[in-house]
Amino acid sequence: MKTLMAAGGKPDSWPVLAEDFERYVGVDRGSLYLLEAGLPLDLAVGDFDSLNEAERQRVFAAAGHVSRSAAEKDDTDTQLALEKIFATDPTAEVTIVGATGGRLDHLLANLWLGVEPRFQPFLRQFCLADGQNRVSFYGPGSYRVQPIEGMTYLAFCCLTPVSALTLIDVKYELKQQPVLQPTSWASNEFLPGTDAGFSFPDGIIAVIQSRDAAE
Repeated sequence: MKTLMAAGGKPDSWPVLAEDFERYVGVDRGSLYLLEAGLPLDLAVGDFDSLNEAERQRVFAAAGHVSRSAAEKDDTDTQLALEKIFATDPTAEVTIVGATGGRLDHLLANLWLGVEPRFQPFLRQFCLADGQNRVSFYGPGSYRVQPIEGMTYLAFCCLTPVSALTLIDVKYELKQQPVLQPTSWASNEFLPGTDAGFSFPDGIIAVIQSRDAAE
């Protein structure tokens, strides 16, 4: 099921939502943002400490289901929401918005979702998206990546060590490159008229397509 998951980042950082999603999940204040955007709210997850009482009541009344967590917990609300989505729909395809434009600690927690063992079975089923970036996660293998219209740059962000990273059909190629620590091979580009190729035998990589901010 195609699922839009809205974290707490402000909607002005969201991408243009051209897809027709089948399920809408709000994370804490993201639940309110979905309602304010005129979108459904099938599931609201979080401790809702970012909402005042009137806002909480609006969210609770509109949501198809509410999963309320304690304010003090080990997981972030985003982690809890993603875990709940896959627990109820293991085939879900999840686009996460509002996850990259705010606090740096939240950004890093969201970027590292891909290295969490509980999410690795679903690694190719969720991504982070905002108006300038789209982040997809990959485990070991050989892949081709299509360019996203409007995006300029291509980065291969090794979230873990990788023993032999190979990039082909891109502006800056690599062959069997050892990556000993988390590293972002940034500012690469697609070649005109072709997909990009990459392969690696171990580790986790976030592939990021991005563009500069509009002037």
